[in-house]
Amino acid sequence: MEKYIGNPILSAKDIPYPASLVFNAGVCKYRGKYIMLFRNDYGYGENGHGQFSGTCIGIAESDDGIHWTPHSEPWIEWRDEEVLRAYDPRLTVVGDEVVICFALDTRHGLRGGIATTTDFENWQVKSLSAPDNRNMVVFPEKVNGKYCRLERPFPVYSRWKDRFDVWFSDSPDLEYWGNTHLVLGVEDVPFANDKVGPAAPPIKTDKGWLTLFHAVDLDTTRGKNGWEDKWQKRYQAGVMLLDLNEPWRVIGKCDEPIIAPTEEYERNGFRNDVIFPGGIIAEDDGSVKIYYGAADTVVCLATTSVEELLAMCNPK
Repeated sequence: MEKYIGNPILSAKDIPYPASLVFNAGVCKYRGKYIMLFRNDYGYGENGHGQFSGTCIGIAESDDGIHWTPHSEPWIEWRDEEVLRAYDPRLTVVGDEVVICFALDTRHGLRGGIATTTDFENWQVKSLSAPDNRNMVVFPEKVNGKYCRLERPFPVYSRWKDRFDVWFSDSPDLEYWGNTHLVLGVEDVPFANDKVGPAAPPIKTDKGWLTLFHAVDLDTTRGKNGWEDKWQKRYQAGVMLLDLNEPWRVIGKCDEPIIAPTEEYERNGFRNDVIFPGGIIAEDDGSVKIYYGAADTVVCLATTSVEELLAMCNPK
């Protein structure tokens, strides 16, 4: 695993409209182009409360997956009487269309959304979950005739505060979801004591579904970090292997983080010590590009290979 020497590959200074934090991007390779949808929080402090005045989702394109050209305007800013903001997009190419997963803050809770597009100009919302659910990622092909997704519900009442896990659901049509299974609990990850959740969409291999996850540990001795008065968490990236026919079943996992916050751009930002993978591209030559948000501030790139990721997944 190597972090790109030119990191970060996208930041607020690259965006031709108001931008403060550019991070947590979804990336896909579609019709000969690399496409990125990224989260942009902007206008810090403009409301007088030490918060951001808005959030939009931007779009950028690339010929090589490394050097990016943002569009001149945001892709979408969703805000109405009920919706407060849409953010954290994830992209999966399924057949001839791109499936977009996103988080949606509303006045009645946080919802996970799924939409589809074939041109990134017109898009259709297929489903919105009940609160509270997020971090959804869709598999690149159907399994047993159904679409599949990983997700992270927020069962605060029954699981205490910040004790969240990775779950699986499937659907005949991207609209109605069920057949829910627990995939990965916090207790299954040695480098997490707070929560785990999906990251980038899975990659199909002959050994199983390779998929990344984010893992969070909490240390109350960390004190003040980043721009916030108190930030005591650390986000790292892990990898696991899921069964091809029963994708809720973990058959391999690395018991150490594969990407940890060690660089300055990962350790210092809006929230210090944060690695959050949102995009992954498996190239034809077996190499892999992993796109991740760093310090909730910039978009970065790491490179590896399918072979290396599979070798990390110890059989369970």
